[in-house]
Amino acid sequence: MAIGFIGAGRMAQAMARGFIATGVIKAQNIIASDPDPRMLRFLKDHGITTTLENTEVVDRSKMVVIAVKPNIVSKVLKEVKDHVTQDKIMVSIVAGVPLYILEENLPPDTRVVRVMSNIPVTVQAAASVISLGAGALPDDSELVRELLQCIGICEEGSESLLDAVTGLSGSGPAYAFTAIESLADGGVKMGLPRDLAIKLAAQTLLGAAKMVLESGKHVGQLKDEVCSPGGTTIAAMHSLERAGFRASLINAVEIGTLKARELGSQKKKESLEQSEVNDSPVTSVAES
Repeated sequence: MAIGFIGAGRMAQAMARGFIATGVIKAQNIIASDPDPRMLRFLKDHGITTTLENTEVVDRSKMVVIAVKPNIVSKVLKEVKDHVTQDKIMVSIVAGVPLYILEENLPPDTRVVRVMSNIPVTVQAAASVISLGAGALPDDSELVRELLQCIGICEEGSESLLDAVTGLSGSGPAYAFTAIESLADGGVKMGLPRDLAIKLAAQTLLGAAKMVLESGKHVGQLKDEVCSPGGTTIAAMHSLERAGFRASLINAVEIGTLKARELGSQKKKESLEQSEVNDSPVTSVAES
């Protein structure tokens, strides 16, 4: 299958690299466009065909990944609209742009899939959720999920969940980075060298996450198994509870979700305003 990327930033580069590394798509079956030749150089070095023309990407691809900045997505879709046919799947990884905006800038019944992923895609450890547009087929979901599972985990959900996905896994790497840094600071305070403290903190979170995903046990049970009666861990957990550790993380996800919702509402307002401008009758100077 031929796959194309419109936009060649970090997410697009990481996805393409992951597809090639896992063998699901060969480099010669990938094409990418970007107005900046420097962004294309990385992909070209990996054997990927590159172009400055977005329409060429659509013409030569079965699946097209839209990976541009949110403020230009409508412009890009209008540019390629006449090249989008019913046999193509349009996949958007653009943050904050809802399905209806994607669909209104493409031909009727276009097969559209929206993806919310996160930055660990760069190390093939992404957490992704997809939502299908009105014209998408069940087989499209299976195909997109199969591809994204090569670079992490992927689930399907209603678009109404994607703001919460943004607040949790979209922003979550920053929470994890801060947790690692803070744990390392604690280690340094207690005498550990900085580089050792960072490695231990990062591996500890990585190992704990692996246990959650692979053990089949409830995360609370795993926590309880580490907390021996009267031991160091339960004493440390008491300190975290007194500091509002859980509430702080819950609040972070809530605030991130609300911000994503706010940005989505802003996009909707801008889209409606643009539609009103396009639909308004033109008044000539003589009539005014």
